[in-house]
Amino acid sequence: MQRRRLLMLGLASVLPAALPAFGAGFAAQSASPSASQRDSPEFWQRLQGGGLLLLVRHAATAPGIGDPSGFELAQCRTQRNLSAGGRRDAEALGAAVRAHGVPVGRVWSSRWCRCLDTASLAFGRVEPEPLLDSLFQQDAGRVRAATAALRARLAMPPAGANTVLVTHDINIRALVDESVAPGEVLVLRAAPSRLEVLGRLWRPG
Repeated sequence: MQRRRLLMLGLASVLPAALPAFGAGFAAQSASPSASQRDSPEFWQRLQGGGLLLLVRHAATAPGIGDPSGFELAQCRTQRNLSAGGRRDAEALGAAVRAHGVPVGRVWSSRWCRCLDTASLAFGRVEPEPLLDSLFQQDAGRVRAATAALRARLAMPPAGANTVLVTHDINIRALVDESVAPGEVLVLRAAPSRLEVLGRLWRPG
């Protein structure tokens, strides 16, 4: 019992010093989605310099997973689409980016309507990009191949303005091993042989 008490006292003396260092290291790898991080003037200023990637999960949709059986890419009515709240969130994202003077260059999107609509509502323009198409229910080989092709496409950092990529949760997890909320934005930097997550820019609500 005495030995256990001494051990607990020892841990108590070590943990307060260890926790800040751990927290700082974690933030450097993948910033917390807290309001203070998202609203940091320094973070927005970094984006004003351009040359980064804004990785966006499509905004909130009607309830459900995936799409109805037999859906067609060319027919939005056959797919799971943005909810009214999701449309408002996409518009709010665009307003926030413009308000902070963030330069936006090319806007690439999955060909799914909920992604195209998110991009169009937020940024006013969109280019369909098959490499961002949903990987939902695809086999592991297909996921690896598609993710490798996208990484190769993004290997060279964009010049000047920032590039926007609007895609799906499963694609984001395969690309950078991060989970994001609908409409949330990750900021990436193209580094040699990898994509570095700098932080989370914006989250609805």
